[in-house]
Amino acid sequence: MELRCGGVGGQAVGRRMDGDSRDGGGGGCKDAGSEDYENLPTSASLSTHMTAGAMAGILEHSVMYPVDSVKTRMQSLNPDPKAQYTSVYGALKKIIRTEGFWRPLRGLNVMMMGAGPAHAMYFACYENMKRTLNAVLHHQGNSHLANGIAGSMATLLHDAVMNPAEVVKQRMQMYDSPHRSALSCIWTVWRTEGLGAFYRSYTTQLTMNIPFQSIHFITYEFLQEQVNPHRSYNPQSHIISGGLAGALAAAATTPLDVCKTLLNTQENMALNLANISGRLSGMANAFRMVYQLNGLSGYFKGIQARVIYQMPSTAISWSVYEFFKYFLTKHQLENRTPY
Repeated sequence: MELRCGGVGGQAVGRRMDGDSRDGGGGGCKDAGSEDYENLPTSASLSTHMTAGAMAGILEHSVMYPVDSVKTRMQSLNPDPKAQYTSVYGALKKIIRTEGFWRPLRGLNVMMMGAGPAHAMYFACYENMKRTLNAVLHHQGNSHLANGIAGSMATLLHDAVMNPAEVVKQRMQMYDSPHRSALSCIWTVWRTEGLGAFYRSYTTQLTMNIPFQSIHFITYEFLQEQVNPHRSYNPQSHIISGGLAGALAAAATTPLDVCKTLLNTQENMALNLANISGRLSGMANAFRMVYQLNGLSGYFKGIQARVIYQMPSTAISWSVYEFFKYFLTKHQLENRTPY
């Protein structure tokens, strides 16, 4: 496709895939990449959002999975003496040295199987809800309220798919986990705890992820307005905005993440220490148990690992998503445009 000032296939300059239609602000030629991005249709197709979202989710979770494994262990309320860590880097070194090179990657396969479809629905729902709500609110551009609501709605779909995968991968990440494979973990949980075990932490997950994603999307869109006002395809701006949005949202919701991890792992030593028999359920009970065992500081266990994990994760997710959205939409337009 030839890159030039003006329109492509009759599209006006300044039209963007997210539905906003701002003038580039000067009437002159911008760089070719920016111009080409702005000349794409005002909204990408559903299949484009889903494909780009799936790629973003798989790459995000794959690249950052070792750090996620460390985060899970650092959030343990009563860790084994052999699994006590003071830093993410130190934890990774110790795990590899004592448990093997591949140990930080245990459970990655089940996470990838969940991340693809979960993020496909997540981004597709977010984009469509954002566009619809902006139209309903008659907002010219980005409404922070619309972004927050759209992010919350997208989270409902995302977590419905991801919660079972989270349960399995976190049990496999724990120190001295009895599960040798994802299939054996799924079978054992199903047989001993029932199907409900895969969704025991779902309400807690939503309680954590709805505020997380609201903060995340509102912050990302706000930062994009500041560093990339023309909304051109600008990888640096997507990385910076995504990383900062993820770090802020992660720090703010760490207490909820600690409770979610406890409900997912059903940490035996912690339950015994608190004189709890059977299974722990419910966010309120998890909050009480965390405070009972570790006080206020317990709510921020693993905050360093969580921020270190989420900051690059969201940077990767947004940069990969925006790239594939740009690439796929451009490719579809080229196939429709006569030469």
